[in-house]
Amino acid sequence: MDLSILNDRQREAVEYAEGPLLVLAGAGSGKTRVLTHRIAYLIEHEGIAPYNILALTFTNKAAREMRERVNSLVSYGASSIWVFTFHGFCARLLSSEIDKLGYKRSYTIYDEQEQLSLIGKIIKDLNINDKDYSKRMLSDIFSKAKNQSLNPVEYLELTFQPREVREAFREYEKRLKDSNALDFDDLLLFTVRIFENFPDVLDYYRDRLRYILVDEYQDTNMPQYRIVELLAKQHRNICVVGDDDQSIYGWRGADIRNILEFEKDFPGAKVVRLEQNYRSTAIILKAANNVISKNSGRKPKTLWTQVTSGPPIEVYQASDERDEASYICSSIASAIRKGARCSDFAILYRTHSQSRVLEMYLKSFGLDYIVYGGISFFARAEVKDVIAYLKLLYNPADNESFYRIINTPKRGIGSKSLEELSENASKRGLPLLAAAMDPEGLSPALIKKLEKLTKVYVEIYTSYGSLPLVKLAERLLELIEYDAYLAEDKKDTYEARKESVVELLSYMLDYEKDFAPIEGDDDDVLASFLKNVALFSSTDSTSAESGTVTLMTLHAAKGLEFDTVFLCGLEAGLFPTSKSLLNPELIEEERRLCYVGVTRAKRRLILSYALRRMRYGSTESSVPSQFLEEMGVMKAAKPKEAMGGASRPYYDGASRAAAPGPTAPFKPTRTKDASNFKTGDRIRHRIFGLGTVASVEGSGSTKLLVICFDNGQSRKFAADFAPITGV
Repeated sequence: MDLSILNDRQREAVEYAEGPLLVLAGAGSGKTRVLTHRIAYLIEHEGIAPYNILALTFTNKAAREMRERVNSLVSYGASSIWVFTFHGFCARLLSSEIDKLGYKRSYTIYDEQEQLSLIGKIIKDLNINDKDYSKRMLSDIFSKAKNQSLNPVEYLELTFQPREVREAFREYEKRLKDSNALDFDDLLLFTVRIFENFPDVLDYYRDRLRYILVDEYQDTNMPQYRIVELLAKQHRNICVVGDDDQSIYGWRGADIRNILEFEKDFPGAKVVRLEQNYRSTAIILKAANNVISKNSGRKPKTLWTQVTSGPPIEVYQASDERDEASYICSSIASAIRKGARCSDFAILYRTHSQSRVLEMYLKSFGLDYIVYGGISFFARAEVKDVIAYLKLLYNPADNESFYRIINTPKRGIGSKSLEELSENASKRGLPLLAAAMDPEGLSPALIKKLEKLTKVYVEIYTSYGSLPLVKLAERLLELIEYDAYLAEDKKDTYEARKESVVELLSYMLDYEKDFAPIEGDDDDVLASFLKNVALFSSTDSTSAESGTVTLMTLHAAKGLEFDTVFLCGLEAGLFPTSKSLLNPELIEEERRLCYVGVTRAKRRLILSYALRRMRYGSTESSVPSQFLEEMGVMKAAKPKEAMGGASRPYYDGASRAAAPGPTAPFKPTRTKDASNFKTGDRIRHRIFGLGTVASVEGSGSTKLLVICFDNGQSRKFAADFAPITGV
């Protein structure tokens, strides 16, 4: 292992072997390098057994990268190191310990869709008005209670949640247990309960995991904090790496106090600051440092880099969101013609709704793109169908999986038949599948309808354990005639849905090839596979795909980097959000989110805001975000200027001509005879007035017109959608 590749501060963190250590790692400062080299240093130089090391992070992607890097650094024992996500670690522990809480070890994990489905049934059964409490609203309340407290019932009472909410939560917890199922938050809470209530179990894991490393510590919530505290309290060999300036998940339970108060929790802790940035230019870092310095609740640090050159930060004032999208797309198209790749570009925004207009213009420019935050592979209907069958095979008590597969393929079992089966199972204290397999008290008609399904499970049960995972899945699909169902159910999407199933089988094959049981873990390959799928996050697959422009929210962009970043929608009320403007804690989190967005850019950063934007069905006037002034890239605009006067956006301090005031937004209807415009033609634009076509770039759907207007301004437009007419 070569430590010479580390800078002085990185090496200081790596070589501090014993005792609590807080590594404040600024954006792009090489924190993963520090974590992996520290693990290798403990093994190679300090003689620590790999078996005694636990590394925790937040995404499967980060855990996988950490494993691979450590494996390349150490000469032995890499496979014995426990490198997990928090949820993965808890799932692993519960596989052998959950029976202490009255659950079977063959538990399954409910994903978001399954949670919402269960809550929907509870709303109906308890006669709760879904206009007052939607599935999503209750799900968010339940999750918040579990993330912010070790006693969710008490939390709901202390926060004065209405009786309906508390009753729904109790019923939700009961039905989860009846199905021998956990939601994501339970993985953390149940681990805490086991540690707190079974000292012998805690002692075992404390003795086993003597050196603990935690990545992204600023993102930990209350249960995660408690898990780390309990494990590390005795040996105090705890190293946490994080950046309080990138704590952006408060809305889902992350508590920035965990990192800010680490030195109180572990007195005598050493603090190392990583401030040298290896990603961005000095110009970009200056803006990032400027904006984050306005936060009071932070540990001071200043990012710096040896990369002193780079293009200035650009600020674009758009008349509306369509003008903003047109400018972004024309800039990308122009750069691509000069040799750039689509994958060099990311468009970041505060809310998902902003992507609609951007997508429309990307299509009109013929630019390939991918939107992150949409439906992930494992959330596709056909994939979830197959997974539900396998989950029910592993955990026959899983009622939500039974509800999913009972009529997939169609078996003529309607709501009345399902209600009959549900009542029968409830009276007999049985899971739905058990009641179907032993149909005592059911009507002959329903028994007949259930026969095909029960025969499938009798046969597939006999194959479980004797067939490889992928063969088991193939046999299951054959028995239920799933391909025929896909062909008949939605003929127009058959090929795409079949392709998803084939891809799932390929993934199973690869998973089984790589499967290696962990020492002391009773999970077989099916159990391991199902937990891996349940813990999969859509962000785990996030990367700059070759040939595509990336669109994503600022939250999804954390941890990524791109050559060029467009950060759009920098308007008060949008970013920062309107609800944060009068809340000091929320505005600081919004500012941290801005800092994250800025530091995603390696070489070029373009900021934009619109003077008017369509929101909630109506066009509203906007003023520039305070973050533009705080970054030092734009002077504060007076209200009358921001509402349409001659404000002056800045390019890192250098002024440029302002755009004209806003008018009604245009619809991108195709321009008549657009392809006939040529250099020298006189045109009229509805906003900018008379002008001359200075040049024509590209062809087809990517054709651009460069127009010099008589008022001295110059603009680029997509020819097919330019709101111009010939003169």
